[in-house]
Amino acid sequence: MIDSFLLLATESQAEGESLISFHFDFLESNILNLAILVGVLFFYGRKVVGNILSERRNQITQAIQEAENKQRTAAAALAKEQENLAQAKKQAETIVQAASERAKTLTAEIKAQSERDIARLKETAAADLSSEQERVMAQLKKQIAEQAIAQAESQLKAQVDNNAQQRLIDRSIARLGG
Repeated sequence: MIDSFLLLATESQAEGESLISFHFDFLESNILNLAILVGVLFFYGRKVVGNILSERRNQITQAIQEAENKQRTAAAALAKEQENLAQAKKQAETIVQAASERAKTLTAEIKAQSERDIARLKETAAADLSSEQERVMAQLKKQIAEQAIAQAESQLKAQVDNNAQQRLIDRSIARLGG
């Protein structure tokens, strides 16, 4: 068909008619040209347009399937991540609860240890106080005894004269056997 169209175009060129010409008779030229154009487009364009539309339909179908696959994959990934998030929240709650219980246990242990330390310090303080009292009492007794001996010596020296002293010596010698 294209060959015959080209043949007609070359013959009209040879006869002196131009290939493209304008006809001012509206009804005669435009309708005929339009009918030829529609016929050529319908005859040759049907396959080309059909192929293009078919190819485009296939591309759109493939794109829709890919989008659906991506949506399914994304939905599965979202569900998995939501599950992971739920598990992470449960673990966080468990950790917080365990930490709270550990804190309570440590608080109780620290309180008990503090009470034991206070009791031990009280006992140590009481023992230190008792030993300090005994040391002070012993020192006071020693000082009192020294003062009593010094006072007794001074009273004896004041009350015993040489005669009484000589008699006391003689009596002590007599008792010892002499």
